[in-house]
Amino acid sequence: MNHTVKEVTLKSGARGLIISVPGAQVMSTQFHFRAGYRFVRDKSIYETAHIMEHMAFGASKSFKDAHAYEAEFTKNGAYHNAYTSDNSLVYVAECADFEWVRILDLQRVAVTQPLFTEDEFIGERGNVKSELTGYLNVPNRVLWPKLSQELGEDVLTYSERLAQLSDIKLADIKEHYRRTHTSNNMRFVIAGDFEENLSSVVEMLEGWELEPGDRLPIPVDELHSAEPFLIRRKDAPNLTFGWSMTVPRRLADNETDAMDCLNHILTGTLHSKILGELRKKGLVYSMFSDTSAYEHNSSWDFGAQANIECVDEVFDIIVREVQKVLDGNVSEEDIASAKSYALGRHQMGAQTVGQINNWYANRYFFDGQIEDFERQPELINAVKREQIVETAREFFSTNLWTLGGYGSTDIALVRDLSTKLEKLF
Repeated sequence: MNHTVKEVTLKSGARGLIISVPGAQVMSTQFHFRAGYRFVRDKSIYETAHIMEHMAFGASKSFKDAHAYEAEFTKNGAYHNAYTSDNSLVYVAECADFEWVRILDLQRVAVTQPLFTEDEFIGERGNVKSELTGYLNVPNRVLWPKLSQELGEDVLTYSERLAQLSDIKLADIKEHYRRTHTSNNMRFVIAGDFEENLSSVVEMLEGWELEPGDRLPIPVDELHSAEPFLIRRKDAPNLTFGWSMTVPRRLADNETDAMDCLNHILTGTLHSKILGELRKKGLVYSMFSDTSAYEHNSSWDFGAQANIECVDEVFDIIVREVQKVLDGNVSEEDIASAKSYALGRHQMGAQTVGQINNWYANRYFFDGQIEDFERQPELINAVKREQIVETAREFFSTNLWTLGGYGSTDIALVRDLSTKLEKLF
């Protein structure tokens, strides 16, 4: 969908993007604050941000409770939600174009006028407990926070989060809101048919009353390698594993583009070098590899589930294919195929107003950069084999990594698998 992007800085200090999509019949909005788990006042009340997210659409100066707000918000089919991550708390909504003014004003009410009542706090704390308890049944939910923790990230596992829930009080929610929900700490992306209404959107946003505050800095972790570990679950017949490597710097855009290309070659499809081979041999159903660039570090992760009797061969194939990359054996044919795939996915990624919003928000909320949608094909095609190999090699020369497992096996197996990986470093 054709669109234009305008960055707006409000008088309050809040900043955001207004994306005009001519003819769009939907408005999509996201309001972001650096207010996630890592920004709670004290680690002993880690889930404060999560509980506050659950209370996001509750009692306010305009509505007596969440039921009243929900009834008004959704009466014409509009959708709203919120989510919390390590660094972010984001409020999202979509609605029909004919009611965008009403919905944008209701979002103002939710974000700027919450009352945080005791009754809703008790109810949502219970709902968070139910949610976290459910995650304990999902191997990857249990494994990956522990893996991050082992590498030095200042995060908690779901079991640790559950253990502290009863210590969180309503006063903690109110304190977290006051400190994080400020105009200078807010970013937004709003997409819809605003060619004739851009000034009206800005005027409405200027009416959002928040304390000025500051843009909160992202915390820095001291990362390190760790011994392989196992989370033993006697009722888990296979092994869920995660292998994570880190470099203590943020990758440049051309480096992340190169790693995206490599990850596609290795695990992106059923004919990829690692996943394709594993599927052909009947060793795993699915597998992923992914590279992420954060403010202070970057990670390269691999993960899958495999039957115990298969894991040795699985790791032999992983080691063989990664070693080829480190030796510089990445073919131009594979790179061309990965680029072709990326070009198609990029074009398919702007079919809806919501997709366009997400595409810009992912980067803008991170560091304020406005990506150039039209330039992406050029950047995809600019990926070179030399950059792929150089960036991959850095993860191994840095030597910050660990392997974690979840299953009914014993730690000796995980250590043996880790020994296979050590040959790459």
